[in-house]
Parts: sequence; C-alpha cells; structure tokens
Amino acid sequence: HVQLVESGGGSVQAGGSLRLSCIASGNTRNINCMGFTRQSPGKEPEGVAAQRDAATYYADSVKGRFSISRDIASRTLYLQMSNLKPEDTALYYCAAGGDCRRGSGFPYWGRGTQVTVS
Repeated sequence: HVQLVESGGGSVQAGGSLRLSCIASGNTRNINCMGFTRQSPGKEPEGVAAQRDAATYYADSVKGRFSISRDIASRTLYLQMSNLKPEDTALYYCAAGGDCRRGSGFPYWGRGTQVTVS
C-alpha cells in the first residue's frame, strides 16, 4: 500500500505563487507515475500535472504557469504554481500509480490540500 500526504496549500492573491508538496510512503518501489488532480465545488476533477520518469504532462489550463518535479531520494513530488488565478482555486490531491499520459487510473490518493486564490 502507498500513503500520500500533501502540504503547501493556502490562500494567495491573484498573480502569486505556491508550492505544493506530496510525500509518498509505504510500498513505493513500483510507483512510477505521480501527479496532482484538483477539484472545485460543482466541477469535474481535473488532472493538473503528472510526471513519469523524465516525462511531464500538464493540463492546458496550467501550461506555462505550473511546473511539476520529483525528488526520488526523498519520495517527494512538487508542484510549483505561479501566476495563480482565481480559477485555480480548488482542493488539490496528490495521486500515484496511474496512467500519466491519460491522467487517470490512479489507485492511490492523498487527502488533499486547499488552494484559494482571490
């Protein structure tokens, strides 16, 4: 089993930046794809960014503003978010073990961290 814990959410003004972190623990040996998905009230979940090996994938809505990276040694995934917009407001979940290209099929999820942009 794999446990994921997110941190780094908060409230920020439009144009500001935040960095989310996701620490993975447990049986992570076979986990290759990790990413972040977000959900706002009344909206469908949206795959924001994901990484598998050196390949990264981004939703069109965040390209050029968000950057995903991974520290294998510490089993930590990062999402650097810049030039934040009010429409980025959502609960951001870390996910692992799915299909990075499709942004789906993740069996492991964190509890989420709230990002609010005003």
